[in-house]
Amino acid sequence: MTEPLKGFVHSTESFGSVDGPGIRFIIFMQGCRMRCQFCHNPDTWNIGGGNEMTSDELLNMALQYKPFWGQKGGITVSGGEPLLQIDFLIELFTKAKAQGVHTTLDTCGLPFTYDEPFFSQFNKLLAVTDLILLDIKHIDSGKHKELTMWPNESIIELAKYLSEINQPVWIRHVLIPERTDYDDFLIRLDAFLKTLKNIVKVEILPYHKMGVYKWETLGIPYQLEGIDPPTAERVENARKLLHTEDYKGYLDL
Repeated sequence: MTEPLKGFVHSTESFGSVDGPGIRFIIFMQGCRMRCQFCHNPDTWNIGGGNEMTSDELLNMALQYKPFWGQKGGITVSGGEPLLQIDFLIELFTKAKAQGVHTTLDTCGLPFTYDEPFFSQFNKLLAVTDLILLDIKHIDSGKHKELTMWPNESIIELAKYLSEINQPVWIRHVLIPERTDYDDFLIRLDAFLKTLKNIVKVEILPYHKMGVYKWETLGIPYQLEGIDPPTAERVENARKLLHTEDYKGYLDL
């Protein structure tokens, strides 16, 4: 008998309200190649760690909360970086859709490539994915590499491809003083987003320090020491420069 496919899971959250529309069951997958200076879950970085679970185990956990989801809720798979476990995601989302569950993928986009076998598998995943939350960490590739240790070309290519096929995307951008909170970078990001036809929401996420203790616990030097969260004025400035009010498609989800 074939062993069931298992995913490496970091943790779950029963009543998520910020990772997609409505109330959602959030699955945080283990493993990520990015090393974002602002990461609040560095304990998800290790690939192959976490708890091994089958798609049925996860889905059965999630469905316990289905009565609370209403018309807009469902399941969001986040990370870590879930696309590192794409075969498992396809199986999980296929079973979720068979149960009438709204599926959302929260990704940084780094693993995206047109190369096979990934590209064919990615399209299989899209067939059972209702919404993608795409984190664009920095519009400038050089600065993106400084911030995450990786350039952003694959992420930009993913954003363009999702626009070509009109896959609904909710853009999230972390606002960090001395890193991303510069008007010229925000203007460049705005210009790029305006070339895309599939954006249902653009969200500014103010940098916070809630994960610093995890860096300390893991013995990893924290990269943003001395940098405070952005002021309310700078957050509002970013919203204006990115024209967040222009994106209302999420209201129809």
